[in-house]
Amino acid sequence: MKKLGFIFFPLLALGAGMLSGYLAAPGLASVYPLLEKSALTPPGEVFPVVWTVLYLLMGIGLAMVVKRGGKGTGRAALLWCAQLAVNVSWSLLFFGAGAYLEALICLGILWMLILLMILAFHSVSRWAAWIQIPYFLWVSFAGYLNLVVWQLNP
Repeated sequence: MKKLGFIFFPLLALGAGMLSGYLAAPGLASVYPLLEKSALTPPGEVFPVVWTVLYLLMGIGLAMVVKRGGKGTGRAALLWCAQLAVNVSWSLLFFGAGAYLEALICLGILWMLILLMILAFHSVSRWAAWIQIPYFLWVSFAGYLNLVVWQLNP
């Protein structure tokens, strides 16, 4: 299973991303284009590319942790699952419900879970932790974008 994890966990993360995209699609197509957004909002084509890379890095990171094993592996895996579930929840709140404040709060929780996951990964595998930094930074940027949408679209 330790080698299969490098296939299974990235596919699991990508699957969560695909589910998130599927659930967000109606709001993404009909409501999102009408919203006032930050001037720093990237073009729409950027998001699927960035998220694909981030989901792959999430999965590879967990695979590295599981392969190394030992103390802290269970906690790291639990935090990985928790952040992935909250990640999907954000799409439902933001795109599905148009609940921008609740989505922003959800992003705050996600941000904290990612930070805790990075620290847990670090206790098992430093490289697994380091490759989560782009995810942490992207979610930080997403928090800014979400905040602006909430402020500009009462």
